Amino acid sequence: MSEIYRVDVEVTAPVYDTEVTSRVIDAVANIFPNADIEEEFGEVRGEAHAMDHFSELLHRQEILDTARGEFFSNRDGESFSFALKKQAAFEDHVNFSVGEPDELGEIAVRVRVDEPSIEEYIDHIAPPTEDGRPVDA
Repeated sequence: MSEIYRVDVEVTAPVYDTEVTSRVIDAVANIFPNADIEEEFGEVRGEAHAMDHFSELLHRQEILDTARGEFFSNRDGESFSFALKKQAAFEDHVNFSVGEPDELGEIAVRVRVDEPSIEEYIDHIAPPTEDGRPVDA
């Protein structure tokens, strides 16, 4: 597998009137610490080119299968997207937002993969598992 990854990660999160903007920024930064984060009116936006810390969180929380399911079910060509709950992210935890929208809004993430293939990149950040343990793809 190629060791060179060319990816663009776009992160957006709404900031509601009842929220403190710095806490939403912290939530995004906890999950994507290498992201360049900007505050816009009513929204926080970030851009990153790696998901190493996010991958570490998936491994630590042992939710690789859940993550893979989200990534592959929300795949569109050479990109995939998913949503995370802001409150969990503020606590440095990954909690995918599925079904009904979260009352605090969600952190929307879109990942575009240029190199390697999207399957190889997903295997890199959330490898397949066997009996709950990551296996080499």
